[in-house]
Amino acid sequence: MFIQTEETPNPATLKFLPGRSVVLQGTADFDSAAAAERSPLAVRLFQVEGVVRVFLGSDFITITKNDAKDWSVLKPALLGIIMEHFTTNQPVLRDEAAAGGGGHAEHSEADDEIVTQIKELLDTRVRPAVAQDGGDIVFHSFEDGVVYLHMQGSCSGCPSSTATLKMGIENMLRHYVPEVVEVRPV
Repeated sequence: MFIQTEETPNPATLKFLPGRSVVLQGTADFDSAAAAERSPLAVRLFQVEGVVRVFLGSDFITITKNDAKDWSVLKPALLGIIMEHFTTNQPVLRDEAAAGGGGHAEHSEADDEIVTQIKELLDTRVRPAVAQDGGDIVFHSFEDGVVYLHMQGSCSGCPSSTATLKMGIENMLRHYVPEVVEVRPV
């Protein structure tokens, strides 16, 4: 088994590509070992000192480290865990159906068409590009012209995430959906 790695715009995050499906539906984002209990793979990755976040995508794993550790030290241990996990055919998630994006806030029926447009634009234009960088952006809510998005994986804590939200996503949504006046992170 050959696992590729890619750098992401977030220097504290590295993207691992095992060459096979990781999560069958949605994504899973874990910001602590305690939160990762439903993923045997994430639990093992958190056992490596310096790992602070694990994000599981459709065909990739994004791992975020603390500033005290170097990738040259962490990478061999992480590659070993990922390789062993997949070669022994262990499940990535104990309950695959529980994976997926965040919850959606309530909105009025008048907003339904707008929310549908926003979600479609996010799914077709934003999420594929963000996934290439090892992350995900999930719709949270639309209230009073403001779209609230939850950033996951390499996007969470990335130095360029604010610019991505404001200059990229906000401008695109405002262009296609005039009711959108601003985009904010959750």
